[in-house]
Amino acid sequence: MEQEPLIPLQGWRRKLYIIIFEADTRAGRSFDIMLLLIIVASVLSVMLESVASIREHYGPLLQQLDVVFALFFTVEYILRLVCVHKPMRYAKSFFGVIDLLAVLPFYIGLFIPGSHFLADIRILRLLRLFRILKLTHYIGEAQQLKRALIASQRKITVFLVTVMMLVIILGTLMYLIEGPENGFNSIPHSIYWAIVTLTTVGFGDITPKTPPGQALASVAMIMGYGIIAVPTGIVSAEIAKGGASPQPEIRSGTRLCPHCFSEGHDWDARYCKYCGGHLPRPAKGTVS
Repeated sequence: MEQEPLIPLQGWRRKLYIIIFEADTRAGRSFDIMLLLIIVASVLSVMLESVASIREHYGPLLQQLDVVFALFFTVEYILRLVCVHKPMRYAKSFFGVIDLLAVLPFYIGLFIPGSHFLADIRILRLLRLFRILKLTHYIGEAQQLKRALIASQRKITVFLVTVMMLVIILGTLMYLIEGPENGFNSIPHSIYWAIVTLTTVGFGDITPKTPPGQALASVAMIMGYGIIAVPTGIVSAEIAKGGASPQPEIRSGTRLCPHCFSEGHDWDARYCKYCGGHLPRPAKGTVS
């Protein structure tokens, strides 16, 4: 049974959908490039506002810009919901959640001072850059990395559990050896030291004073160098395994499936290769 399309079949909502969601038309491409420039400007504005000297001289201007950017992203998010047939399906999609997160910090900041700086999360919206500029080779590499991480998740989970048990043992031993008189006030505090030492960070806020404690710390530091290489090796092996059987190259099309919002479909495709939903015909004025 064919899925009900998410895009309007006709009218101004369909035209709005093509402009906002499609990057293969001149209007859609222009809109997306303008959107990316505004995203970068809004992130830079938030970053500059956090600098005390700049905030002292240009604070009111930056705050006004923040309001303008927030209103723009709010209207844009509402328009995205308006022009799709099933707004909640888009709102729950990956990009729908990111679009919502781009506007929430401003409104939360009205009640919790300082939280508006979280607006920098808008930088995630630049993920659309790969679609708009047709950097499909990067999309393919990202998918390969994603597959490698998924294939490695069980091994990495076992590794992390092993490390967690190790730091608990090291922290307990250091608590027994050094004790509160040398700064190791409790086992959780000692576990914190073990984590810092095993990851080779070494803040230096807690250090062993006795020879047995220093010997244990030396063992932990040496083990740390070996442990760091383990997850890197696991993921690298999966990437190499995936590279042995190369995936078909993704075409440069940026047609968006109105059912699952996935991309990368061929120009002549009639159905989505991910969900099987019917794909609308490419809009007129497609950018070659």
